[in-house]
Order: sequence, then structure tokens, then C-alpha cells
Amino acid sequence: MAKDFSLMEDSNRSSNPSIHDVSAPSRRQILRGGLGALAGSFLAPLSAVGGAAALTGCATLGVGAMKMGFKSVGISTADSITVPEGYVAHVIAPWGDPVGIAGQNHAFKYDASNTAAEQEAQIGMHHDGIHYYALDGSKRGLLAMNHEYVEHGLLFTDGMANWSAEKVRKSQAAHGVSIVEVQDKGGKWEVVNPSKYARRITSNTRTELSGPVAGHALMKTAADPAGRVVLGTLNNCASGITPWGTYLTSEENFIFYFNGGDKLSDHEKRWGLRKGGAGYRWHEHDARFDATQNPNEPNRFGWIVEIDPNNPNATPMKRTAMGRGAHEGATVAVTKDKRAVVYMGEDARFEYIYKFVSRDAIKPGGAAANASLLDHGTLYVAKFNADGKGQWIALTHGQGPLTAANGFADQAEVLIKSRQASDALGATKMDRPEWIDVDKQGWVYAALTNNSNRGGDKQPAVDAANPRANNTQGNIIRWKEDNDFSAVTFTWNHFIMAGDPSLERAEAKGSIKGDMFSCPDGLWVDGRGLMWIQTDMSTSAMGKGDLKNFGNNMMLAADVQTGEARRFLVGPAGCEITGVTETPDGKTMFLNVQHPGEPASEQNNPANPRAISNWPEQKSNGRPRSATVVVRKIDGGIIGT
Repeated sequence: MAKDFSLMEDSNRSSNPSIHDVSAPSRRQILRGGLGALAGSFLAPLSAVGGAAALTGCATLGVGAMKMGFKSVGISTADSITVPEGYVAHVIAPWGDPVGIAGQNHAFKYDASNTAAEQEAQIGMHHDGIHYYALDGSKRGLLAMNHEYVEHGLLFTDGMANWSAEKVRKSQAAHGVSIVEVQDKGGKWEVVNPSKYARRITSNTRTELSGPVAGHALMKTAADPAGRVVLGTLNNCASGITPWGTYLTSEENFIFYFNGGDKLSDHEKRWGLRKGGAGYRWHEHDARFDATQNPNEPNRFGWIVEIDPNNPNATPMKRTAMGRGAHEGATVAVTKDKRAVVYMGEDARFEYIYKFVSRDAIKPGGAAANASLLDHGTLYVAKFNADGKGQWIALTHGQGPLTAANGFADQAEVLIKSRQASDALGATKMDRPEWIDVDKQGWVYAALTNNSNRGGDKQPAVDAANPRANNTQGNIIRWKEDNDFSAVTFTWNHFIMAGDPSLERAEAKGSIKGDMFSCPDGLWVDGRGLMWIQTDMSTSAMGKGDLKNFGNNMMLAADVQTGEARRFLVGPAGCEITGVTETPDGKTMFLNVQHPGEPASEQNNPANPRAISNWPEQKSNGRPRSATVVVRKIDGGIIGT
């Protein structure tokens, strides 16, 4: 999550009880249970995909600490990438470069004068989630990457002055997903251009709704009376991969692109719709984004979208059985009987953590054989109890309060109104759940990036799972399912309470081991079992108060056995570090640098685009560009060892 739309959204007014009201052990006992509780270790060989999609069941797999063979890098405020001694980094696929579509080789224009049509064939803006799909092992493959949002002060020569339909179209074209082919050529990675796989999926690309919500009355519009075809995907933040080879992209803070009216329904209020949106102004030239004219259009966003990167002609599918939300990722694990389990957070204050369990088992045969797997199953929401136990509560129509009498006419309406359903079920309100991943022992980790609106004289109060009032630092929570990923009960604790142990916030003092960090966002467990943690300190708060000692945003590696974290990389000025993936041999890492040069106001001045950063090219006429960074060891070894 980059631009803090989530800080604008605090629409959960439900009266779900706080965990401390249901109490058992004290908050101190829960915190003390955190770091030493793991029993088990890692698979020795590298997984072909790494992370959660390779896991089956919840078995313990041996004991031992993870080797981290690099020396920590220092905190930095430089406008450059810092990596450990013995490593090199270089940039590929920056915003505005050609994506590789044949005949569409439009070069980036440093004065931002490229057209909407050109941007539709260029790599999008503000890179986020990313994954490598091998074509030729670890030497050639595809990168699927998200483009979360845009900064109009950089996208246009004159910013938002002279606003027009062309500018709206260009803004929409810079959103979405890019598929690029990359290859290791002579020891250096580069984008293949042209490539038959190259593709841009934007806010105007045809997508289809699938699953229980497709065709529902709340999805129908004048332009789509059948309620089955949506133009585009947007605010694509974190991502996931499936064992059958597809890419899952999440639509996060979609609601802020829509203009609401003076009188909002309870449903619109619960989802944070507001008059004017958040300043994107798309509705001024695209009536789809004016909810006063098209009240159902917002319901058509907020879904997990499945994309087949190997088939540039495949239609992206919005998988509605997994529920609607300001989704932050979709991490796949596999049950003992081979069903898919998808973990999802919702990055907004006091929203929820979900999992979806497929009805059917994964079939051999790749994407084609599993084309409808994610259309059937059960969606659950998490409740964390104060005794270190928890439950998954099914969002199933007709069960408990999810009835027509309470505003849920059918299962489709439960999924469209997943927030209201979770309110009614008494789920635990969390501190902005971001990325989720699973380690080799079956522990599931979720980054709770921060929430300054909790506790003290503010409500909701602190609770066991969210124990910090004025939570400016964030933490990482984890749980293990009872017996299998499909279980409806689990055990949980806190992995790390982030922050600066030298400051007055005592929670970090016994939790931080190794290098300190704040505001965890991206999480990824690699093929060896090493956890990578990426930070997203807001530029409006960076260098001040609790964040005064951290420098630029960074990425760390953490041993899940000991909790030790080492700083591996620091990004350029004003950026967020987000999204990380590796080649199957573990020797090349790809990660994304988002919004370099973002000022404290989070709005770039088009008259002075280089005020904060001129990364990565440092051209005299340049402007900061989000980009993918390739990291390798000089000796050709495995990253992190």
C-alpha cells in the first residue's frame, strides 16, 4: 500500500466486542508468547515457486535456524539503492518503458507528454506486487506486476491543470497490470521487446465477473445490463500466485475513484464512498465513476482478479466467491486433500482478515484444468480470541445473522457486502492487514502496518491481537491452523512488534532482534524459508516523531525461528519498497520501488518533479520513475546466504 488512502478510510462503525472484553490471559502474556514459540524448520531444497503456493498441510518440517550470510546495510536517506557487500542491483522495467507489444515501441518522454494511447502500451506507474513465471528456468521468464495508483504531478506535464477526457484516459492507462518478458542476457537482465507475451491490463480492459455474484442485480448497469462484464481493474496492490500457474491481483482502495452524492446509502457509507472521491476526478469525464449516475459500478470493483500470464488472449476474471474488499493480496496454500486456501487482508483501519477454501481439489493440467476452481468454496473471516486461540467464521447466507431480514438477500449479497457481513459476525477489527504469507511450518503471517486511530481516547480500544494504542509502528501477527489449512480454528501470537527500541514505546524493546524497522507492509517467504519484510512508512510521517530514526523505506530478511531481522536493502528518497520474487534457483531477486520522490504532502509539484528524487536515472531533465530492481550476488550464489 502506497498513498495512504487507507488512512482516509475508517468506515467500520460496527460494535464488535474488543478482545479484551472477552479476556482470558493478559495482554502481557500474549506478547510474551510471541517470538520463541515455533517448533520446526525449513525445507532444504528450493521450491519451484517459493512461498505459500508450494505448501501442503501444516506439518512441522524439522528444526534449525535460517542462515543469513550477509551483513546488514545501514540506514540511509540517499537517493539510491543500497544493497549488502557482495551484491549488485540494477533497474529494469521502469514506468513508461515499452511493455514489449509488437509495433507499440513508444519511448518514455521525460516531459510527461506521452499520450493515453502510448501509455496503454507502456509499463504502468507505481509498481507493486510482482511474480516471476519461468519460461526457461532461471534464465528467461515473465514478470507479472501490479500498478497500484498514479501521481498526476508526475504523470502530466502540468499536473491536474486543464483536466480533460484525454488525461482521464491516460491516468486509467497507467493503472492495472503489466506482463513483461525478461531474460538474463550476458549476466544482466533485460526486458524482451517485442514479446508475444507482452500485455497491459488497464482500467479499461475487458474483464469478466465469475462466481456467485456474476449477473446479480447489484452488479448490473446501463452499460452492462447482464451484470457480467466490467471494464478494467484498478488500485492493484499486493498479489498472489496459484499452484496452477496464474496470477492473482487485488483491487485495493477502489472506492476513492468514485464520486458519491450528497445523500449516501448505508451500504455506500460502510464502503467509504464520499462526494468527489479522493481527487482522481475520473468521474468528470467518465460517468462509470460517478456513483450518482451509476450506483452499482462501485460494487463491480474490490475483487481478486485472476490472470493467466502465459496466455495474452485470456480474459482477466474477477473471482467473486472470494468476497469483496479493499484487498491486500491473495496468498495461496494447499490443504492435505489438495484444495486451495486463499488468505486475504483488507488494508483499512479496523477491517478484517479473510480466507477462502475452495470446494474442489486442484486438478493437474494447469490453468485450463482449474479455470473455475476459485468460483466455488467458502469464505471465512477471522476472530482472534484473547487466549491465543481463534476461529474462522463462515460468510454463508442463512447462517447466523446473514439473513434477508438483516439485509442479505442471498449469498451474492453477502459477498458484495462482506464488510457488513463480517461486522454482523463479530470478527476482529484489525490494524490495517497488509500482505500475508506462510512459512514452511504452516505458520501464516500478516503485516499489520499501523493504525494511529486505535486506543487511548479513541475507539475501538486496544485488544490482544491489536495491543498498541496509537499504533504508529505496526506489527506482524501469525497463526497456525489446527491440523490443516482448511481448519476453522487456529492458534496465534505476535511475531514482531515493530519500532525503534530506543524510543519510549516499550512494546518493541523485547521484540526487535537485530535491525529495527517500522510499518511492515510486504511479506514474502522465499524458497528456503527466509522471510522478507518490506516497509511502507508514510512520507508525511517519515523522519518525524516515532519514525525519526529510520531513514528511507527498506527491505529486511528475517529468520522465522529466532525473529532476527537484518536490513538487506534501502530504497531511494520518498519511495516504498514493495513486491518481491525470485527465479527458481534463488539466484536472482526482483523487487519493486514505488513512488520514488513522493513528498510529505504525497502530491508532486509538476513544476519541480525532481524536488525529492531523480531516481533511477538522475537525468538533468528526468523525473522519478517507479521501477523493478534486479538484485544478484556477485559470486552467483543464492540470495540471502
